[in-house]
Amino acid sequence: MKNVLDPSQNRVVIIGGGPGGYEAALVAGQLGADVMLIERNRCGGSAVLTDVVPSKTLIATAELMGQIEVSGPLGIHLRGTEDGETSAIERGAARADLDTINKRIKHLANAQATDIYDGLVAAGVKAIKGTARMSGRHTVHVVEEEGNEYELEADVVLICVGAHPRELPSAQPDGERILTWTQLYDLDELPEHLVVVGSGVTGAEFASAYHSLGSKVTLVSSRDRVLPGEDKDAADVLEKAFRSRGMNVLSRSRAESVTRTDDGVLVTLDDGRKVNASHCLMAVGSIPNTKDLGLESAGVQLEDSGHIVVDGVSRTSRPGIYAAGDCTSVMPLASVAAMQGRIAMWHALGDAVAPLKLRNVASNIFTSPEIATVGFSQKDFEEDRKEIECVTQPLSTNARAKMQEISDGFVKIFSRRGSGSILGGVVVGPKASELILPITLAVENRLTVDQLASSFTVYPSLSGSITEAARKLHHHAS
Repeated sequence: MKNVLDPSQNRVVIIGGGPGGYEAALVAGQLGADVMLIERNRCGGSAVLTDVVPSKTLIATAELMGQIEVSGPLGIHLRGTEDGETSAIERGAARADLDTINKRIKHLANAQATDIYDGLVAAGVKAIKGTARMSGRHTVHVVEEEGNEYELEADVVLICVGAHPRELPSAQPDGERILTWTQLYDLDELPEHLVVVGSGVTGAEFASAYHSLGSKVTLVSSRDRVLPGEDKDAADVLEKAFRSRGMNVLSRSRAESVTRTDDGVLVTLDDGRKVNASHCLMAVGSIPNTKDLGLESAGVQLEDSGHIVVDGVSRTSRPGIYAAGDCTSVMPLASVAAMQGRIAMWHALGDAVAPLKLRNVASNIFTSPEIATVGFSQKDFEEDRKEIECVTQPLSTNARAKMQEISDGFVKIFSRRGSGSILGGVVVGPKASELILPITLAVENRLTVDQLASSFTVYPSLSGSITEAARKLHHHAS
């Protein structure tokens, strides 16, 4: 085997072209390795083609529709809505053309995939369209789309094959009425009544988006609230917003089956209740694409769920084989997958590297309002109130929020008692994905609440609530 500390003497084979794969390929190419990336679809993987890029494009359109719907209090009246009794969407003054929306989504996704491919080629990466599996501990068997088959000897292998939607035997997707989130973009008409089964991140985001676009939405949650794994205060604000806008949220309800009817679907709950609708979206989790990859025979350890076991630098149980992205049990975020892939190459090719720090990962839920988090959580605070302080600043008192008729949302900051070091935070509100950055920088660089509070913010701005929250955590010097 060649010396893995000399990048130019190494062949890196990457199976999967999603964020973990293509970002790793760019790093390996930059370090001078001989890089081959095998992707069965197009570069970018499901994140670009059926998941992150498409869903967030849909949500961007839904966000604009939501702004139109609530524009009345700002003095903007669309034709036919002057009486203020009915929303612009319900009166038909604004209408979502789903066929056009989905065509734009597919166009943007394809354009992004092309840009990624062009970037890989420019970096010297050999991008191969086809499938691959481990045929030995250092050998990858490739089947190209045209049918060519061959073995690649590899010094370093990175597995980043992603995951696919979980399907229930009693609710089999048909791509027409019973859908997974990858099939939504083939619809050419807005669902009249969409039932969303699953109130995790994916279910909540699509329920929020389609409701803003004008569909009647019923959200089926098996837990006592939406987003059961997220900050409780944030989830409470979101569920209140959903209900106040007319969404039907069925808490503590489990879907037993979903079947086709003559003109739609019938969703049967485990307590006997039935919901008739035009369409149903199944958002009940995902399954890693690790089956039939030859991982077990290559000595790669898998969890019972099928996820690949990795450490902080993306190593599997087999030296020379790394893994990144949703096929591992690390946080299922595109940003995390990309960082896992980069770290894998830095480590394998002898560059400077530090283990992945999940505590510093910022994440966002693209509902309306958005929910962004980083670092310590409310659960950490509840478990250690002696060492952690917390303050919540509602956006309703913010001048800019008042100008924009924003009433839902808050900024929450967690800090270390005594030192004042910022440990984490939560932002709920429009563009929370942008507003979380100052708190993320504070967590990453171990800033104190006083350092954050002394930073100038524009007045008026929503970011002013971040420094205002930090000021509330200041303690008078004794």
